[in-house]
Amino acid sequence: MTATLPLPDLLDRLRAIVGADNVLTAAFDVEPHLVELRGLYHGATPAVVRPKTTAEVAAILRLASEHGVKIVPQGGNTGLVGGQTPSETGDELVLSLTRLDRIREIDRINDTMTVEAGVTLAAVQEAAETVDRLFPLSLAAEGSCTIGGNLATNAGGTQVIAYGNARDLVLGLEVVLADGRVLNGLGKLRKDNTGYDLKHLFIGAEGTLGVITAAVLKLFPLPRTQFTCWLDVASPAAAVALLNAAKSAFDAQLTAFELVSETALGLVLQHIPDSARPTAGSPWYVLAEFSDADPASVERWLAARLESGEVGDVVVAQTVMQAQKLWALRECISEAQKIEGISIKHDIAVPVSAIPDFLKRADAALAEAFPGIRVVAFGHVGDGNLHYNLSRADAQDNAAFIAAQPAVHRCVHDIVHALNGSISAEHGLGQLKREEIRRYKSPVELAAMRAVKQAFDPAGLMNPGKLI
Repeated sequence: MTATLPLPDLLDRLRAIVGADNVLTAAFDVEPHLVELRGLYHGATPAVVRPKTTAEVAAILRLASEHGVKIVPQGGNTGLVGGQTPSETGDELVLSLTRLDRIREIDRINDTMTVEAGVTLAAVQEAAETVDRLFPLSLAAEGSCTIGGNLATNAGGTQVIAYGNARDLVLGLEVVLADGRVLNGLGKLRKDNTGYDLKHLFIGAEGTLGVITAAVLKLFPLPRTQFTCWLDVASPAAAVALLNAAKSAFDAQLTAFELVSETALGLVLQHIPDSARPTAGSPWYVLAEFSDADPASVERWLAARLESGEVGDVVVAQTVMQAQKLWALRECISEAQKIEGISIKHDIAVPVSAIPDFLKRADAALAEAFPGIRVVAFGHVGDGNLHYNLSRADAQDNAAFIAAQPAVHRCVHDIVHALNGSISAEHGLGQLKREEIRRYKSPVELAAMRAVKQAFDPAGLMNPGKLI
């Protein structure tokens, strides 16, 4: 450790705060906290500390601040950019927040729920349903990702088109600052115009400014009906046109609109058991969901799209299980890619109107620079967020291609920037993009970000080496 307190004394102090069983030092116990989901980053730590309460988090951060100990906050460890992974230096404590797992309050009349950072997203969804309410954030990792991590990365998911990102679903936050002070901002108000809205500094900050320990989340009426359909479309441009038509016809009742390429679907069919092709086949597909819409109106609208040729074929889920199977084709793409082998991944956003142009320009540029490249494109076309992943089918060729990762990133990200987009839509910057972002943020933006970091964490102890 680089801290002023000797390691044995530090560990004893931590055990006094959280109990001996919650200071993990054995390699077997620590290892799951050291590597991220894709295996891109593997770090080291003297200990994983598991507090149970906000008071314990505050005591840990006071101790860390007094003795110069670096802290890496970690939730469900499902992040994809290394933001939750300690460095290889071995001088950073991992602060696991999974034991902060209480749902403190559900206010059905105010449509709010107050939860601690370690509650899983699935548990929040289930708790909302018990009072006939919806918490709309939805991710493939919802069974293991935690609310604290969702907020620290400003998670997106499949429902952004109707409900917004994680940032839009929060009314208040409780945060422990780097020096151990607790910022209690657990307000349940939808209007509070009394100065800086501090919660937005911590949402998306990836634990670099403080530790989110609890949040007040917005709830919504639980949809009575959901209409899920899989549609064949000829091109991304056709998908965007279909999106605009659906929004005009159904407005907020259109709650998901996902784009899937044939290449992406093919990997799912190849690697995921019990998956089946919904239609005969098409270059592109849309998975759409309508909530609380009149089914007959949706069916008439789809029939008109078929008749006009805007859609090649349609499959409508007749049961909840059928809808789940259609969603599995979308949600299992990342898992299928992992089985297939390593790829170069991008989580980008462009204006919805620029999606066809991005795909056309990026596909062409990469095909010219790397002949034989395989593009796996899919994502949340309703809000302009695409997952644009690249590899070669042959494993030997792919190893050489992966070595060209910096050049591939530069090609894709330059096109994204030229289209006024973002190189990180919903995954964050973490370790993966902390240097790359300097090419695309202005000096003024970077200086402002550093000033915020300096104000909240002048010693640089909070999640060092991440984001900036």
